[in-house]
This record gives sequence, structure tokens and C-alpha cells, in this order.
Amino acid sequence: MFLLASCGSSAAPPIQGYVEGEYVRVAAPFGGTLQQLAVARGDTVSVGASVFSLESADELAARRQAQQQLAAAEARLANLRTGKRPPEIATVSDQLKEAIAALDLSKVSLKRQEELTQSGAGTSAALDDARAQWKRDASQTASLKAAVLVAKLPARAEEIDAAEADASAARASLEEAQWHVAQRAIPVATAGLVHDTYYVVGDWVPAGSPVASILPPGNVKVRFYVSETALGRLTVGQSVQVTCDGCAASVAAKIIFLSDRAEFTPPVLYSRSSRGSLVYLVEAKPTPRDATQLHVGQPVDVTLATSP
Repeated sequence: MFLLASCGSSAAPPIQGYVEGEYVRVAAPFGGTLQQLAVARGDTVSVGASVFSLESADELAARRQAQQQLAAAEARLANLRTGKRPPEIATVSDQLKEAIAALDLSKVSLKRQEELTQSGAGTSAALDDARAQWKRDASQTASLKAAVLVAKLPARAEEIDAAEADASAARASLEEAQWHVAQRAIPVATAGLVHDTYYVVGDWVPAGSPVASILPPGNVKVRFYVSETALGRLTVGQSVQVTCDGCAASVAAKIIFLSDRAEFTPPVLYSRSSRGSLVYLVEAKPTPRDATQLHVGQPVDVTLATSP
């Protein structure tokens, strides 16, 4: 059953094989109660389609908190970059005007006391008080002038750097919160046929446990076994023809794997002529479009073209 035909034939006798599929199991990295199951067994899904969602009240609350923290951090950073607000600067400017007026008055009082002291009408104590008041007013005026200048400047570079770091950390926290929310509603990463679902709405789904399995057309392959003699004539990429009961026409497939380990003929392929013989596993993959004609577990016949 496994031997190729002689070189004069155009094709070898059909070889028994079967269809196999590699399923994509869709799961969430975290556990939770299944809130919605958007697919059913036998459905065809496209890339990005929603498969299921888990309850996400905690994750949504954490995302709102992260959004508020980011808004606060960015507002603080913007405030440090722009300096004080115009009303705050106006207040300090008004205080400076009052201080200048007080300084002018203290200058006049000091001059009067100096004149009175020189004429003998004034006292040394009154002169000392006038001088002290003038110094206080001068110091207050100088302080407010500096305050006006500082109010118009942004914060120090170190303060801005610290605020930028806080904003970056808040932004990262928001991204993490958004990722956690996204992991509660799982979309399918590849189109295919829904093979099975394993939970119903209301079930607790453990972390990492598949909720559905999907068979993409590109994951369908044909497996068959050939003798050692036939194996030497096969190469990866070589075309074969696959037929099945009920198939309207044969399906072309390309060999994608040639085993380098011998096996005893599997029981499903037992025959008196091949009993106890050694065979090698071969896998061939049809195109995704042709793969839709085949079904996992379906027995097929594979025809190998002989080498010229």
C-alpha cells in the first residue's frame, strides 16, 4: 500500500491518510465570571471579532482612577512650566506698589526728623525710629520686586523634571489599566471555524483556561505515511493530490514536513502486506481556500506524483 509505482507510471497508487487540524485556543490571562459568549460551535469568525468577555467592574474603576491621576499630573506639570497665573502676579504687583508708597513716605519722614534733630527740635529716639522704618520699607520693597520677577518665571528645572516623571508614571499606569480592561474582552486573532466552546455565561473561568477553540483554514493539514523507499523520492514543497469521499474534486496540497524517524505502521493502516513494516510520517498542507473542503478526522487518499 505504501510503495510507489514504477518509474514508467505517471502517479503512485493512492495512500491512506487523514485530516488533522491545529486549533487556536482563545483564553484570557486572568480569571473571572463569563459575562458574554459571542460565538457558538460551528460559527465562522473573522479577525478581530469578539469571542467572549469577562466581568470587568474592577478593571474599569482602576482605569478611571488612572485617568484622573494622569490628568492631575499633567495639570501640575503645565502649571510649573508656565509660572504663576495672571491674578497671582497682579496681587504681588499690587503689594509692591503699596510697599513703594510706604517707602516714599518713610523717606519723607526720615528727612523731616533729620531736619528737626539738626535744629534741636527733634530727639535722637525719633530719628532712630524714622531710620528703622525707612530700612524696613526698603527691605519690603526689594523683597516684593524679587517676588514679582519670580512669579513670572516657570518653576526650577528640577521641579519640572520631577513633575514630568510623575506624569510619565501616571501615563504608564493608565496604559496598564487599559491593557487590563482589554484582557477582559478577548477578540480572535485569526479567522476560522469555531470548533467548540467550553463555558456558558455565568461560569467562573480560571486564568488561562480556553473558552473557545478555533480552527483557521491555514492550520488544516493532511497526514499520511510512506515507506522508506518512497520517502527518498519526496521533498518539502512537493505537490500531492488529496481526494476524499464526497469531495467534488481533488485538492492540491504541498508537503511541509518529512519525518526522519521510522515508525511501525499505525493500527488504523494495518494490512497483511504491510504488517510490521516501517513507515515515515509526512504532512502536507492545502491552501486555506481548499482546506475548507476538508474536515478534521476525515479519511483521505493521497496521490504522489513520481519523479521524472
